Amino acid sequence: MSAPRFDTVVFDLGGVLLDWNPRHLYRRLFDDEAAMERFLAEVCTAHWNERQDAGRPWREAIAGLSAQHPQHAGLIAAYRERWDEMLRGPIEGSVAILDELRARGVPLYALTNWSQETFPLARQRYGFMAAFRGIMVSGEERLIKPDPAIFRLLLSRHGLEAARTVYIDDAPRNVEAAARLGLHALHFRDPATLRAELCRTGLLEAAHG
Repeated sequence: MSAPRFDTVVFDLGGVLLDWNPRHLYRRLFDDEAAMERFLAEVCTAHWNERQDAGRPWREAIAGLSAQHPQHAGLIAAYRERWDEMLRGPIEGSVAILDELRARGVPLYALTNWSQETFPLARQRYGFMAAFRGIMVSGEERLIKPDPAIFRLLLSRHGLEAARTVYIDDAPRNVEAAARLGLHALHFRDPATLRAELCRTGLLEAAHG
């Protein structure tokens, strides 16, 4: 019997294993959904948050943005002060897949765009983090997906072979970056689709019955 084509799985965290969304917090702070969306599109934007994922200190980020938008200073401060309210919890179907892979002895790693200041809370809070042999956090590395350098660093640090590694992410641009480097990259949509895709790789067995 030939060896399986793939032997390692790398997971993104937010949006794949964890339900993280700033709206979980800001719906409590806005009465008006449209006003909330405007705030997240124009003030605390995804790009602004990504700078923290890339290593910018939160104190600097909050101070700079509050100076630009003093009328929103309280709402901006809440992004850091109440950050844990953006974490709704595990995506249970995905965690079940992680557990199955672990039970089958598949080496598991995580590669996440996350601030080094806030990631320790998630690591502490969610027991499934113990499944990973290594977790690479963008804020600690000062590199951020989809920069190919962070994928190369993951492969070299853990001695992984791109062609034998499955990578799972909910952001198409990160999936595309991983695929360009030769990883078998899967775009996460929902746990059922992911399970089917992992069965096709031979890493999981399809349920019978």
